[in-house]
Amino acid sequence: MRMLIIASLPTHVFNAAVKDGTAGAKIGKILDAQKPESVYFTELNGRRTAILVVELSDASKIPSLAEPWFLTFDAEVQVHPTMTPDDLKHSGIDSMGKQWG
Repeated sequence: MRMLIIASLPTHVFNAAVKDGTAGAKIGKILDAQKPESVYFTELNGRRTAILVVELSDASKIPSLAEPWFLTFDAEVQVHPTMTPDDLKHSGIDSMGKQWG
């Protein structure tokens, strides 16, 4: 299952990592462990934020996505299941209108 991870990093915690020279290594360690399909860094709501797309074998692995961000950066983490256009095509959504509409 493909998951979207949004990790927003508190400014004071990430600033401390930048100042002591460990920010890059800490992010690298997390990314090496999570092996994202893609990752982007941006600002959301005034916070440095990492957005990752990760393949997850089962729901019991969700803590392995969130905890590194929580424990390393005291981050706020959101985890969302996602679909590709092909996934949506095979979802049966077109027939749901007849059942639920």
